[in-house]
Amino acid sequence: MENDICLVRPALEHKEEALAYREEHFRHGEKIIYGSGLFDKTESYEEWLTCVTRNTDPATVNEDWVVTDTFFAMRKSDSRIVGIIDLRHTLNDFLKDLGNCGYSVRPFERKKGYASKMLNQVLQAAKEAGMKELHISVERENTASVKVIRKNGGVYERSFSCEGEPADIYRIIL
Repeated sequence: MENDICLVRPALEHKEEALAYREEHFRHGEKIIYGSGLFDKTESYEEWLTCVTRNTDPATVNEDWVVTDTFFAMRKSDSRIVGIIDLRHTLNDFLKDLGNCGYSVRPFERKKGYASKMLNQVLQAAKEAGMKELHISVERENTASVKVIRKNGGVYERSFSCEGEPADIYRIIL
């Protein structure tokens, strides 16, 4: 199937494709790439790769962060990065309103079902990591993401304000 994807951990061999992915977001006017482990804020791919790799291990995770798995969603037919998603194994005070997971889909690959597939696959990774549930936040106006979350079993839990905008937390029981 043309839009089949797999989640892969970032590696040096993905550098050029990853930089093209990031640049497409920027050209589209998007300054934030959700679920990217600050890929949108880091100039050096190698520096970013070191950081997201260290954050996968409790022994090396940044002291201000939590154990996090970051994945590229790669289309199997052509190895194109169509999205990025992260899985935060726990929530600290900073993350309580951000949730266990963030994700983005490449602007010109949207509305093809990739976000739903990405979230579904990360739910399997969460189960394998022994997690029992995920909390995912979404700005209320992001109806596409709300649909993705609900399609994957998300149930509304509570509302909060994110930079003055209404947002909701959904819970997915694994």
